[in-house]
Amino acid sequence: MRKLNFPKDFLNKIICGDCLEVMKQMPDGSIDLVVTSPPYNLRNSTGNGMKDGRGGKWQNAALQHGYTHHDDCMPHKEYVKWQRECLTEMMRVINDQGAIFYNHKWRVQDGILQDRQDIVSGLPVRQIIIWKRKGGINFNRGYFLPTYEVIYLIAKPKFRLAQKANSYGDVWEFAQDMDNKHPAPFPVALIERCVSSTGAKIILDPFIGSGTTAVAAMFLKRDYIGIDISPEYCKMSEERIKKNKIRNELFDPKQQLAIINK
Repeated sequence: MRKLNFPKDFLNKIICGDCLEVMKQMPDGSIDLVVTSPPYNLRNSTGNGMKDGRGGKWQNAALQHGYTHHDDCMPHKEYVKWQRECLTEMMRVINDQGAIFYNHKWRVQDGILQDRQDIVSGLPVRQIIIWKRKGGINFNRGYFLPTYEVIYLIAKPKFRLAQKANSYGDVWEFAQDMDNKHPAPFPVALIERCVSSTGAKIILDPFIGSGTTAVAAMFLKRDYIGIDISPEYCKMSEERIKKNKIRNELFDPKQQLAIINK
């Protein structure tokens, strides 16, 4: 990919490319906060989900097709290695007061809980936040319906929350974003909670998807950097950002938040 210059080619931009290659062009300690949710590797499944590559019982789910430019079906050891490399770069680019909100999903594979410890072990995980979603789907009689995802708060030693943010509990209830063409979008309110709970000025999302982190950063008057390997999702993000810039000009903050959370 082309050589990028920081901060001119990064701040308030959506960069289309491999997140590892892009992050390697960012200086050490140049970011205040990372908020992201990587692909979950859901199509590499031991049963009942998308094991056969044709969707199976998930045939009506958008994720049956994987993501554009990423089929979400890596051998597990390769997936873990990739995610650890991504997190290593995220840790390098955040400053000494920085942190990473790393959203992932626990699931059962071969009858055993896959709790992502093979990805986050050795990293300075300060807290696990539970994102309680509205409902879900479960075809397996071996365990109860999963209705939550986890957010690992991975923090540098000097990281502190914004004033009064420590009054939030560690279980956050936000409904999924059902009005979004991306197969696995964040709800804006969830990202707004992460960002507003810190004093971060520059927010990075290496898997920006439909641009939700950028939208939340814009609302909170922070700078953002978004990366995605998919030209389709980059275009989706840019169109969404453009629409929200217009909303910023037309509505006061309370009205705007009500609109983007609809």
